[in-house]
Amino acid sequence: MKFNTLLLVGLLVGMFGAAQAQEIKFGDLDKSPMDAAHYPRRAAFQNYLGEDDADRTQLVKVLYCRPAKKDRAIFGALVPYGQDWRLGANEATEVTFYQPVLIGNTTVPAGTYTMFAQVYPDQWIIKISTERFIGGSENRDVTKDIAAVVVPTTTVADVRESFVIGFQKVDDQNANMIFEWDQTRATLPINFNPPSLAGDDASPMDLVQYPNMSRLRNYVEEADLEANEPQVRVVYSRPQMKGRKIFGELLEFGEVWRVGANETTTITFFYDVTIAGTAIKAGTYGLFAIVNKDNWEFIIHKNVQSWGNANHNDEDNILKVVAKTEKTPSTLEALSMTFVEKGTNQIDLVVGWENTMARLPITVNK
Repeated sequence: MKFNTLLLVGLLVGMFGAAQAQEIKFGDLDKSPMDAAHYPRRAAFQNYLGEDDADRTQLVKVLYCRPAKKDRAIFGALVPYGQDWRLGANEATEVTFYQPVLIGNTTVPAGTYTMFAQVYPDQWIIKISTERFIGGSENRDVTKDIAAVVVPTTTVADVRESFVIGFQKVDDQNANMIFEWDQTRATLPINFNPPSLAGDDASPMDLVQYPNMSRLRNYVEEADLEANEPQVRVVYSRPQMKGRKIFGELLEFGEVWRVGANETTTITFFYDVTIAGTAIKAGTYGLFAIVNKDNWEFIIHKNVQSWGNANHNDEDNILKVVAKTEKTPSTLEALSMTFVEKGTNQIDLVVGWENTMARLPITVNK
């Protein structure tokens, strides 16, 4: 009895398993099998390379499918001229750049993209798109193309049966991505050292200079040139309030501030000067301030090439001077600076933001 029960259970499990197995379908080998191209080629075998091997660093990887010629005419027939082609078969070809690259005149950020080619008899237009997970080029969103570059084609002697993508090293900063099928070869140059160009800064840089017309000496009459020799200049970045409370919140009382944003604010004395009884030689210096509720403590220092007060060494300070704060005539959305004449060779650098300002008195020793 127990044996018959076990046999029945076994048969039922087998039948259920067979039914489940029949629901699973595995794909056949594709007629246009997928392949990968790596640059550098040896980066595909990274686990075999030593830590100091330059080829460990992968720069580009391409995933694509490789259709076969099969006695067909390819370009201008199977792949029509003037239409976008997926650079392969099945899914759109996918390229990953592991660092920013320059394609034509366009910097393409690190990331994964799709690639297409609009083919013509003597040239292709290679296109890079942020649109992913699409089959071929039908109904693709061309507004997502971020780069397009015209590349010439050449005729090769031997017929290439299957479409292939590979790479050719040019030098340490450049490589060519090679596309070849039938007797046509197209070459896409890739530069791995794209230009670094900043976008618009949220805290734009500005400068004030005394006398003001010393900035624009080509507009000064010859008789007034001597009176408009530059004496003091400040270069600084101008953050904005943007609805924030500045002093006591964004800038906490007692903390050191770069008197601006981004790079350390610099002050240049074109003559020797005296500030609060301290003689300072002509030259360029950094400017900080410790902000307090009723005063600021201006700091002039020698650590000019810096980005704010991080890792600042007090030994670089050449002057500290306390200046009482005042109320500005009106609210200043952006940090602002100006020079005010106080007498012969006497000027104040006035720094204001929000509803607070402070003056740094300067005597120019002309």
